[in-house]
Amino acid sequence: MRVLVLNVGSSSIKGSVVDGPSLAAIARAEVSLGADATKRGNLRRTVENLIRKLGGTAGVEAVGHRVVHGGTRFRSAVRIDGSVLKGIEELAVFAPLHNRLAAQGIRAARSLLPGVPEVAAFDTAFHATLAEDQFVYPVPWRWHREDGIRRFGFHGLSVEWSVGRTAELLGRPADQLAIVVAHLGGGCSVTAVLKGRSVATSMGLTPMEGLMMGTRSGSIDPGILLYMLRTRRAGWRELEAALDHESGLVGVFGRKSGMREVEKAAGTGNKRAQLALDMFVGRAAAGIAGVATTLPSLDALVFTGGIGENAAAIRAAIVHRLGLLGLAPVVAREVRNDAIISEAGAGVAVLRVEAREDVVISSKVAAILSL
Repeated sequence: MRVLVLNVGSSSIKGSVVDGPSLAAIARAEVSLGADATKRGNLRRTVENLIRKLGGTAGVEAVGHRVVHGGTRFRSAVRIDGSVLKGIEELAVFAPLHNRLAAQGIRAARSLLPGVPEVAAFDTAFHATLAEDQFVYPVPWRWHREDGIRRFGFHGLSVEWSVGRTAELLGRPADQLAIVVAHLGGGCSVTAVLKGRSVATSMGLTPMEGLMMGTRSGSIDPGILLYMLRTRRAGWRELEAALDHESGLVGVFGRKSGMREVEKAAGTGNKRAQLALDMFVGRAAAGIAGVATTLPSLDALVFTGGIGENAAAIRAAIVHRLGLLGLAPVVAREVRNDAIISEAGAGVAVLRVEAREDVVISSKVAAILSL
């Protein structure tokens, strides 16, 4: 049994072929979509090229898709049919960067693998356990009741995997742990998990709320947006483009670069690069501390995502800011495998875990299709 997993993001498509019984990745590949994938045309050829890199379609018995926004309709993974695909497209109003691209990926896979069953796994589903005081916003109640304004949370597939791996690495059942997972990459979020359930998270109605990110602003004063609109300095389309593509690390540093490039520039004395790093670290630490207040105690802090896994100095700087939560400093050293990176006996364990949404998606595909 083999499951093709497609993860269509805002700047790339990641793919893997996962062996069902072992959940091992037989092949993994990635294709860049550029700085703004929404400006590209149909993704069929791109998906075809990715599948070719993965070794073709031979032996593939099912396809699993990561979909960012499931709204209140999709609270668990589902087999894709016409109605589900339509629902995913309708939810693009809340996640325009992601859901439209996911729908394109689904259509492309359908044309390339006709008759092969497809399953959608949603990033929002893990956060279906949020309590009302966590998902309701302090806005006019009619917004919540009539317009569906509420917190959904994202990166749920990554968080689910991180919780399971943390339990394995600590040798303790997940239902006995209080954990904060910091998914730091192009998109960034923090989630508090108690006994395996999401109890607080930083992203909201859309993936734009919360931490400072690669090109997204994260939380800012909403009055800024009203000011820009009221004074006609920007329309809503310009604001959307600016907050999604021109903010975050890119906005402060001044040019499109990954974390490695920003760190390198800061090391040569670039003041805006250093400011971007300081802001990123401060906002990540504040976000971690914020969601940690929903937990009765803290057993572990987990770093995952491209930055969380690979930027050792950023990890160390964030942990350094969290001494008040009982975290001891960690050494800024590169770690290539999943590991506990805090010292033995530390009151709060700090871990580095590779994001493996593909494994979580593959297991959900198998469960739904009973493969």
